[in-house]
Amino acid sequence: MRILIATAGSLGDVAPYTGIGAGLARAGHEVTLAATGGFASLVQDAGLGFRRLPADPRAHGKAGGRRELMRTAAAFVTELGRGFADAVADGTDLLLLSATTAQLGWHLTEATGIPSLGVYLQPTAPTGDFPPVVTGTRSLGRTGNRAAGRFALRMADRVYEPAVAALRRRLGLPPLSAAAMRRRREEADWPVLHGFSTALVPRPADWRPGLEVAGTFWPHVGSGERLPAALEDFLAAGPRPVLVGFGSMASGEGERLSELAVHALRRAGLRGILQSGAAGLCAEGDDVITVGEVPHALLFPRLAAVVHHAGAGTTAAALRAGVPAVAVPVTADQPFWAARLAALGAAPEPIPLRALTAERLAVALDLVTSRQTYARAAAGAARHMAGEDGAGLVAKAVERLVRAPGTPV
Repeated sequence: MRILIATAGSLGDVAPYTGIGAGLARAGHEVTLAATGGFASLVQDAGLGFRRLPADPRAHGKAGGRRELMRTAAAFVTELGRGFADAVADGTDLLLLSATTAQLGWHLTEATGIPSLGVYLQPTAPTGDFPPVVTGTRSLGRTGNRAAGRFALRMADRVYEPAVAALRRRLGLPPLSAAAMRRRREEADWPVLHGFSTALVPRPADWRPGLEVAGTFWPHVGSGERLPAALEDFLAAGPRPVLVGFGSMASGEGERLSELAVHALRRAGLRGILQSGAAGLCAEGDDVITVGEVPHALLFPRLAAVVHHAGAGTTAAALRAGVPAVAVPVTADQPFWAARLAALGAAPEPIPLRALTAERLAVALDLVTSRQTYARAAAGAARHMAGEDGAGLVAKAVERLVRAPGTPV
């Protein structure tokens, strides 16, 4: 099949799909990944075709509070919708849609007849088990959690409404609201495979049929990939270090966070690796080194701990390596994953970025590196995750479509 995977956002929203795509390509499918931003080399290095989606998540500034987050999301989605149809060229046999692109992709499915399958990185369907991942971590009780989940979906529909209306006009389709299309998909038990581990989020029993937890979607790592020589030398020169990185978060705060991190590491008596990321972390010395993007799968198993923003991918990568963490969530779904890490026992209570100080970080680092309970909890999660194969379950779902086109996955 000619398969198009469509996602949108930062590196953490794109990299997991390179692993899915590479697996499908090995099975003989022709796979293209459509994504925002400058991810062409990342995608092509995985052996996949690349199409650029029109929006750039970096162009909409930093999201602050919830209201600002909604405004930022609406601007991003409106830009994304303007050119989304152009990315799905004739000849596509199957669409794989992320949570960010599904609300646009559903309308392409209606217009073209191309079947689609959801491949989400976060749980978005309402459940009594926990509140919506983007609204905080305090449970409202089973009834309250479900009500909050439905409200969160209505808010998402509002964000997508202008883009959906413009896309349907472009496709020659009659008007239909984003909420009405969502209801159609739910009533049809549209299939979604979720790319996170049941070690972090077991499948809620009150989810509708068609929603499954597949296991983490891991980024593709080429057989020839290696860590930089300077990093290898640093790893070999002393005890296991701690990685500090905030991914695509904390832009413009690099100087403050670098000084804070180095002070905390030295206070805790630990060597450190600063991952520059969007914040631009940077420090050098005998006990600290700065790196850019490196494969988590190659580096994390060689660390004592990871300090991170609790993005879904970094959270999972630290667990798979059996390494304890200090979670410093910033926004969106990050507090949710940070709380899950703490509940597992693989991390202490999260420290929100706005409350992060060198003293608090030093105390947390001393805790996770001196008490073996955190490492044991992470190792237990790693054993659980080793039995999961998220990309493999996606490939099996696609194969069922190949054998019986037109039938539900």
